[in-house]
Amino acid sequence: MDHAGLSRPVRPAPEPGRVDIRRARSDEMGVCADLYVRVLRETLTWLPRERHKREDFLRAARDEEVYVAVEAGRIVGLAGFYRPQNFLHSLYVDARGRGVGKALLDHVGAVADGPVSLKVQLPNRRAQAFYARERFLTLEQGRDPGTDVAWLRMARPPSES
Repeated sequence: MDHAGLSRPVRPAPEPGRVDIRRARSDEMGVCADLYVRVLRETLTWLPRERHKREDFLRAARDEEVYVAVEAGRIVGLAGFYRPQNFLHSLYVDARGRGVGKALLDHVGAVADGPVSLKVQLPNRRAQAFYARERFLTLEQGRDPGTDVAWLRMARPPSES
């Protein structure tokens, strides 16, 4: 009861292991930026740790739809989606191997209005294998101007998105 003696609605406890995908709120962007940096530093070990910055995520997020995977009230993954090009700019998951990345990817595919494409760094074999399992095909290989890391552009065929 609250101080006026009225009953408050009881919010059900989150189901253990259940992951909800939803649009990130503006007050969650800091948490998302921290997850982004943490996962990049753990995953992209071929790059200097200091290269990964919160500000990079926050700058990109201004132009993107950011979706979060929430488990037991905690953000465990995120996807940054640039709608004008149906481009998945980022997909980062704290606890890999539990279906969170797939749930985020499926959600982006469902809200996109065409085939989803993405770029993955060439040394990131684990991500390439994940996207291949999710029926993404490699379209081209390249390198962004002024960088030393090559990438693959991948897309899911229209019938698969």
